[in-house]
Amino acid sequence: MSDARVHSLWHDGDFLRLWTGQTVSEMGSVVTRTALPILAVLTLQAGPLEIGVLVASSSIAVLIVGLFAGVLVDRWPRRPFMIGADAGRALLLLSIPAAAFAGELHLEQLYVVAFFEAGLGSFFDIAYHSYLPGLVAPDRLLEANTKIGMTSAVAELGGPGIGGALVQLASAPVAILVDAVSYVFSAVSIALISAPERRVAPVNVPRDLWRELAEGLGAVGRHPLLRPLALASVTSALFGNFFAALYTLYALKELQLTPLALGLIVSAGGVGSLAATAFVGPLTTRFGLGPTLVWTRVAAGVLSFLVPLAGGPPLVAALFLFIPQLFGDGLATVSQINGITLRQLVTPARLLGRVNGTSHVLLEGIAPIGAIAGALIAESFGIRTAVGVAVVGSFAGLVFLVWSPVRTLRTAGATAA
Repeated sequence: MSDARVHSLWHDGDFLRLWTGQTVSEMGSVVTRTALPILAVLTLQAGPLEIGVLVASSSIAVLIVGLFAGVLVDRWPRRPFMIGADAGRALLLLSIPAAAFAGELHLEQLYVVAFFEAGLGSFFDIAYHSYLPGLVAPDRLLEANTKIGMTSAVAELGGPGIGGALVQLASAPVAILVDAVSYVFSAVSIALISAPERRVAPVNVPRDLWRELAEGLGAVGRHPLLRPLALASVTSALFGNFFAALYTLYALKELQLTPLALGLIVSAGGVGSLAATAFVGPLTTRFGLGPTLVWTRVAAGVLSFLVPLAGGPPLVAALFLFIPQLFGDGLATVSQINGITLRQLVTPARLLGRVNGTSHVLLEGIAPIGAIAGALIAESFGIRTAVGVAVVGSFAGLVFLVWSPVRTLRTAGATAA
């Protein structure tokens, strides 16, 4: 067990190895997310259909892999899965610059790489969130997730710019090569963790894949805290992807903002998320885990109503988008970190992989449906109407949290199995 009960996690060498590797790896992942479509468009002359297939390849992989990954993560030690997933992603990405430099790169290779890279990414994420509660003490879990949230915010804030700069100064294959190296760095960092992994107690019943899958789904569906958390998150993901699919069109076409203004507005979300990580601990200590989770998400939802109301001169319209991005994304980050911590604390260790896998698949699987539905509504009723539906739908989904035991939960310690 880590000595995190005594010291801040900044003094916990094993956590720092995990966190440092993830910081580098996540930054690299954002670089590839920026560089891969650019490579497809500029080098391989991909059109809208080809880009759609590239995006779909990743989504399909998540749906196929997620639930099964949760079962496997619950059966065997989790750290080898993380190391293997990083090594596999590094090899996959290395194949792209190798083929490009040999003059043999084709779109079909990008589809294959996108599919398997996303599948291994799902494996890693599920194993990672299941491994963390065994590495740090329960009373340091919120701190650990906050630091991980800070990493994500930094990657989202700086990664696209770094990716664009690498593509501009070198090339898209070189940018992807950087991500491959980052996965190697992450794998080595995780391999250097000295604390032995805490083994999950085996269950003395015959192992059956479908029964184990059903057990993981049932653990989420029956739990008085996990169920409302999942329902609210799925609703938010569904309507949030209306929003994501239309946001650029809404800002540029409907509000007549410039690309520079849009870039600054989107960057404000990263700034807000990063700043919010400093307040997760104090807010949770003051108000409790559940109330902080619920009411920060509600406050972010209230701010989002400014978006469909935006209008007037470009500067005024930009302000209506800037405020929800800066403060709303920050509030949502606080809620998300508390939500991950709650799920880790209340889920029995032997089910944690499947519960994380279920949550992962529900959120990722609903994304394409939301994007398509948003586009159809925008085509029929206009972009502003579709954005309004997205905001109202996301806010309405919060009823699952507001009318649940999560709202009054001060600490999850007493409910953990």
